[in-house]
Amino acid sequence: MFIPDLLTFLDGTPVTTPAQWQKRRRELLSILEREEYGIRPAFTGCAQGTLQEIVSPCCAGHARHERLVISFDTPSGAFSFPLQFLYPADGHPHPLLLSLSFQSDVYNAYTPVEEIIDNGFALAHLCYTDVTSDDADMSSGLAGCYPRRDPATDWGKLSMWGFAASRAADYLATHPAVDPQNMAVIGHSRLGKAALLCGALDERFRFVLANNAGCGGDALEQTKHPGAETIAVMAEAFPFWFCGNRSKYAANPSHMPFDQHFLMAAIAPRFVAVCSAEQDTWADPYSQQLCCVAASPAWALHRLHGFVGPQEPATVPAEYAEGHIAYRIRDGVHFLSRKDWLYYMDFIRKHMAPQTQTCV
Repeated sequence: MFIPDLLTFLDGTPVTTPAQWQKRRRELLSILEREEYGIRPAFTGCAQGTLQEIVSPCCAGHARHERLVISFDTPSGAFSFPLQFLYPADGHPHPLLLSLSFQSDVYNAYTPVEEIIDNGFALAHLCYTDVTSDDADMSSGLAGCYPRRDPATDWGKLSMWGFAASRAADYLATHPAVDPQNMAVIGHSRLGKAALLCGALDERFRFVLANNAGCGGDALEQTKHPGAETIAVMAEAFPFWFCGNRSKYAANPSHMPFDQHFLMAAIAPRFVAVCSAEQDTWADPYSQQLCCVAASPAWALHRLHGFVGPQEPATVPAEYAEGHIAYRIRDGVHFLSRKDWLYYMDFIRKHMAPQTQTCV
């Protein structure tokens, strides 16, 4: 098994200082965009948020629920998507959970809204298909707003969903109910992959939360275990999530010049939390854990702890949240559960940055 080295530049020079890490991080992201996710279009503007409706009462009167439209310019004109935003109605800024979701309704089986509010968090809810469809249609929504130039490196749907989360953050970071020093992006399954990519590229997110993300997200490709999803399977079923280059590694994953620890490490020196489930063999929990181990040198370079836990398979249930990389494995199946949310919120509270400013 060969896993590409995090701390060696492409020219063979070792990475030994945090200052060098910024250059190496850009190399890692460039490799990942060129070979896996596609090259995201440059964006130099700032998205706008427009209030459409206030939903009241909300969470027994404890919260304010705003229905917003996020809009921004693209080469094909303005593009917009809806965003639901809920926050404690106490007049103070709060840590933000920006959720990439499968559901259009914020009140759903995956999202314990009132419990999130009662824990002192603001919640932004973005339905992924409001951005672009989950299929090979590259004219759908945001996908049709940017020219396609090269099938090998044109951006895939995961990158588009993450891009939209960053555009939502453009507006939310200015909202008086949000503490911009403590913003988190969260996603489950394929949206966990999108959340990881979003957080790796967008340093405004102090916390990146990946739930059961697996192949193409937080699981190493070189350590697959029985029942795990593979690049070959994804190249057949979901090639549109990625750029064309990724599929060329389907038959020979060992030829990849990257592995998923590159993506996780690009979040350093910020915080990332990974949750897996014992029965979710498709996401490959042990490879998720090993990815946390393999990414940790990026934090050690900053004299910080990455994953503080074992290299041997964790015994279910297990939680490791002392370092900048948290890992949790629970019993059960592929799902974003109430207890997963509670774990993420505890992790954020443990590592929150002091508020240094109030948005106006």
